[in-house]
Amino acid sequence: MKHIESEKLIINCKQDKIFTFLSNFNNFGKLMPEQIINWQSTEDSCSFTIKGMTDLSMKIKEKHAFHNILITSFGKVPFDFELKCSFEDLGNFQTQSQLIFIADLNPMLSMMASKPLQNFVNMLNDKLKLMAESGNI
Repeated sequence: MKHIESEKLIINCKQDKIFTFLSNFNNFGKLMPEQIINWQSTEDSCSFTIKGMTDLSMKIKEKHAFHNILITSFGKVPFDFELKCSFEDLGNFQTQSQLIFIADLNPMLSMMASKPLQNFVNMLNDKLKLMAESGNI
């Protein structure tokens, strides 16, 4: 299993607001990069295409109020994965956020996908921080 962790970011926003925002895939789509097309979502699931690569589907498997969200792959996907979104209340309206991508990748795919996946989790967390701190959450 390949573990790819985003940087831990301190976000100037309350933990419950960040958790509630990410608990709904209709909001999650606002964080996706331009390479994501054909985005379709409900509150608990989504599907999309990574331009020129593959189709993916995800669903929320577990939510632990205000602390973490576990997202898993489902349907026909090229590999099984989980995305763990963790939030820690730091007080003073600050939250520490980290995303961890865990995938069952063969060695060749792991070598090719590690850097893009690292960039992806960092970008998601960065966009989450930007949206929260600009009042869009």
